This record gives sequence, C-alpha cells and structure tokens, in this order.
Amino acid sequence: MLDKAAAVLECFQPDGGAFRLTDIAARTGLAKTTAFRLCADLVRLGLLDRDGDGYRLGGKLFELGSLVPRRFHLREVALPFLQDLFEATHETVHLGIREGWEVVYVERIHGHRAPVLPSRIGGRLPLTCTGVGKALLAFAGEELIEEVLAAPLPRLTPHSVTDPARLRTLVGQIRAAGLAHEEQEAAVGVCCIASPVFDGATAVAALSVAVPRARFRSARLAPAVRTAALGLSRALRSGR
Repeated sequence: MLDKAAAVLECFQPDGGAFRLTDIAARTGLAKTTAFRLCADLVRLGLLDRDGDGYRLGGKLFELGSLVPRRFHLREVALPFLQDLFEATHETVHLGIREGWEVVYVERIHGHRAPVLPSRIGGRLPLTCTGVGKALLAFAGEELIEEVLAAPLPRLTPHSVTDPARLRTLVGQIRAAGLAHEEQEAAVGVCCIASPVFDGATAVAALSVAVPRARFRSARLAPAVRTAALGLSRALRSGR
C-alpha cells in the first residue's frame, strides 16, 4: 500500500494543478476504488487536499520536505551567500544538489525581470543540461561520469550537449576552471554560470546564476559566482 500511495503522490505535476479521481486512477494504473480509498486516507493525513471534485498535494508534504536534514542545513547555511550573489548580479540564483543523474533544486532567488526557466524548488533536471548539474557532474567521480557518458544524453533544447566526447571535454574544462557554463541547454534564450560547493573534498552542491542570453557576460558574473561558492564551502567546512 505504501508503494501505491507513493504512486498517487508522484503522479502530480510541478504546476500543482488538481486531478480528478479518474485522472489519478489512469495515471497510476490503480483501480478507481483503490485510488478513492488511498486519496481519502491521504487527505486525512494532510498529504492531499480536496479541491472541489479534485485533489491537490497537501501542505503537510511541504512541511515534511522542509525538514529533510541534509537539505535543511544546506539551505540555512547557503541562504546568506545566495542573497549576496543575487544582490551582486540581480539575476536568478540557484542552489542544487545531485541525486543520481539529476540535479535537484533546493533554493532559487529571482527578481521581477527573471526569465522563464524550467527550474523550480524541489524540481529535477538532467545533470548534463544545466550549469549546476554540470558543475556537480564534473566533481562526482569517474565512475558516475563514465555511466552518464555511456548512456544516451538527454536533450531539453536544440543546444543541449548530446555528444559524449564534447561532454567529456567540458567536464575537464570545468574541473580546471572550477566553473561550468551552460548556453541555452535547458531553456532557449537563457545562459548560466555555476560553481561547485565543497564540504571537505566532496562536492555537496553547486550554485549558479541564470541570465537571459542578451545580458550574459561571463567575465562579469564568474567572480561573483566563484566568491559565493568559496564562501559557502568555507562555511560548511567550519560547521556553521
């Protein structure tokens, strides 16, 4: 039943829209009676909310998610550095961690003129299509890199890197510079520069600035991104 309940929760979309019971049954492959019973239990527990004749994810999930120790500590320590980076650039700032072959965004700060991006707090994107993801991949270890290179590389836009040889070259450049660039690979018209965050010798996160292509100036943004990443790394190592 836990697997079935998880399937119900995971069928919801990032935009938070409501689903009718028939939609949930179709998306999960559950019998309608089973889906109805599970949804009723999840509403009782606060994990789903009723919305007319539909269901939405419940606020209890947000409360529980914010208490995940690793992410909570990282966000708390990182927030001042992300705010400093936003003030220095006035562009969209991200903090992400790696889970498998994906980057999970744990924080995002943006202003009124932020471009439309596929990233969202709690959302996932392929490592190879984002600046944060490529920064994490480059310092993830040879075994993971070889696994990623051996599989078909995902394409989010026509600019996404899908050639393993080119990606291998980029990984070497990221390691040498400590910076990862992404040029319209996750969203057309948007570029990004990112840097890894270390706790000891391990890259535990990466932060980035995403900028509309017309405003992207790597030489201006790189020092601010590198400074924020180094400051956060020092804070994590000191146990703050």
